[in-house]
Amino acid sequence: MITIPGQLAIKTIHGRNGDFNVGRLATSIGEFVVKNAELDQYREGKYDGDFVIVEIRPSTYNANGRMVIEIRAHLGGMTLSNIDALSRDEARRLSPQEVDPIDEEAQAPAPASPPAKPKAKPRSPRDPLVDTTPFGSEPAPVSAAASAEADDAALFGALWPLGETVKLDATVDRRVLRQQRDRLDKLGYEFAPLSQDWHLKAA
Repeated sequence: MITIPGQLAIKTIHGRNGDFNVGRLATSIGEFVVKNAELDQYREGKYDGDFVIVEIRPSTYNANGRMVIEIRAHLGGMTLSNIDALSRDEARRLSPQEVDPIDEEAQAPAPASPPAKPKAKPRSPRDPLVDTTPFGSEPAPVSAAASAEADDAALFGALWPLGETVKLDATVDRRVLRQQRDRLDKLGYEFAPLSQDWHLKAA
């Protein structure tokens, strides 16, 4: 593991699984592709700072009938000091043909596992054969606000209830992280790249 100064250029790509980001890290020891899940929270741009590189390795994936080989750096953290916009040329250098990391992970062969035993379908508690609810005591309908709050609680897990500042856990599934990002945006939060967390916008 090394910490090295550099510049991370991030480009946003609109994919079938939602928007995702790819990065290119330029340092004194070389240039590397970065596809850490936490990059999906950032806006397109150039970020200067110190980067903790945990691993550098070659990586391959298939895209549009071709095999792409790239040198990838996995980041263990970063301390950012400056942000600039990407120029048109810089955006063009970051290929728009990138495969979504979610699809890339799906391409990887899964380890063989024994076939799962079929599970008996549980009877629904509303099944009329087993329903013992007394007549006339139907549960009250759940309001839309309560339903949305329950959905948010399930989405954010241990982070719920949300405070004025929220730091997402980048080790969760990429799809979940993107759903959390999109939901925070709708709830009026804004991502602060330098502190790497979300802040509730002032009303």
